[in-house]
Amino acid sequence: MTGRVPPADTLLQNVTTCIGFYTRIPVPAGDRRSLADAHWAAPVAGAVAGMVAGVSLWLALALSVPAAIAAALALAIGIALTGALHEDGLADVADGFGGGQDRERKLEIMKDSRLGTYGALALMLSLLARWGALTALAAASPFVMLLVVVAAHTASRALVPAFMLRVPPARSYGLSADVGRPDPAPALVALAIGMVALVICGLWFALIATLLLAVVFLSLERLATSQIGGQTGDVLGALQQGGEIAVLVAAASLLA
Repeated sequence: MTGRVPPADTLLQNVTTCIGFYTRIPVPAGDRRSLADAHWAAPVAGAVAGMVAGVSLWLALALSVPAAIAAALALAIGIALTGALHEDGLADVADGFGGGQDRERKLEIMKDSRLGTYGALALMLSLLARWGALTALAAASPFVMLLVVVAAHTASRALVPAFMLRVPPARSYGLSADVGRPDPAPALVALAIGMVALVICGLWFALIATLLLAVVFLSLERLATSQIGGQTGDVLGALQQGGEIAVLVAAASLLA
């Protein structure tokens, strides 16, 4: 992405590329080599996933489904829509960082499709945190609840291009290495989209959520660099999960 605004058809292609990559919505996924420049649209794909999950939660509550069950249904629909892409990354990072004795062994474990104890615990905690926050948000107005769910999905994916820009790939092969490092412009655009999604929910909330997202971002950057010397697709999945939890917990504390 250069300093000039790309033509509308290119922007639309970027959006469909990210939606096809980050969700199971049947749109053209595009070439991985185009993902670096298209990654400004990662939060747009997140907004789509968040809208589906948020509307599902709203509909369940409108049908008098108990809040706890409605929250579980919304989580399940969101996970199904993304194919558990980010949850898989979180589990692999937990298994690799927790069970590996050195960098090579950690990366080897992260490539293993089997789920270990650390990964299972990480998934359980992630689901519990998000379920608890969504259950609390069910007490808020339906409009606020919908905005927050969309913002959580949007802002958490807005971190991904900046993380790819700041942290080099930990290995020369794999999903993250294939995509490549984006230029600063797509990363900044993605962050701006994520910030807009937060501000719509309220300025004070946006400030607190941004601080929490910064903590998640910098903490994972330091951890991944010390553990494996960089980032992988799994690390990016863990980043999204941490970001989504941060936004939802902030909303449950401030807006519910």
